[in-house]
Parts: sequence; C-alpha cells; structure tokens
Amino acid sequence: MSLFNVFNITASGMSAQSMRLNTTASNIANADSVSSSVDETYRARHPVFAAAMQKAAAGQGSSVGVQVLGIVESNKPLNVEYSPNHPMADKDGFIYKPNVNIIEEMTNMISASRSYQTNVQLAESAKNMLNKTLTLGQR
Repeated sequence: MSLFNVFNITASGMSAQSMRLNTTASNIANADSVSSSVDETYRARHPVFAAAMQKAAAGQGSSVGVQVLGIVESNKPLNVEYSPNHPMADKDGFIYKPNVNIIEEMTNMISASRSYQTNVQLAESAKNMLNKTLTLGQR
C-alpha cells in the first residue's frame, strides 16, 4: 500500500467520525425536548458505517476506507411521563420525551472524538514519512 492511500483512508475515517459527532450533538441538543404526540417526538439518530471495499474488490488498490451508509433512528421506546399540568400534555395528560440516553451519547462523543484524533495523527505520521523519504537523497 502506498503512503498516499493512507491519506484517502484517514480522510474517509475523519469524515465518518465528523458525521458521528454531528449526529451525537443533535441527539444531545434534543434530549430535553418535549412533545404532545408519539409521532412528533424526536428519536435518537445514529450513523451506520461500512468498510468501503469496492475499489479493493475491483483490483484497483488494497486500501479500504469508511463509507457512511446512512443515519437510522433508534427504535428504543420513548420516555412517556404523566404531567397533566404541562402545556404540551396530550388529552390524557401525557408528555413524550426523546429516547436519548445522555450517558450513551457522551460516550459516543468521546469515542468519535478520539477516533477522529487518531486519524489526524495517522495522516500527520504519513506526511512526516513522505517528507523524510524526500530528504534521503539530499546528503
């Protein structure tokens, strides 16, 4: 594998982790929202990743990056709370809150941030190796 392929792989990894950070931030931002119906309630979202192996399988190289297949909504049950005095309560006195688990989301955010940082360090190491290679013949 060429060192130049490392840049493509780390770029796909950084892009995927950036999307993961954005969806996690969206989940955290909407964690305390309230709705008066099940259909209008925010549901936690998570990106789905896969190894992008099309080029490697076609014999165009041996590099495998990360591909974002899409974003899916969580199917965990919503948080239902009886609060008849709340202005958003439905006719039965219930309010609906998102199925966002803040601890899980913070863990996802830390993991995505570290993965992003690792990809940056990998790209930096590859750049340094290429620079050292260029200076080998200068003496």
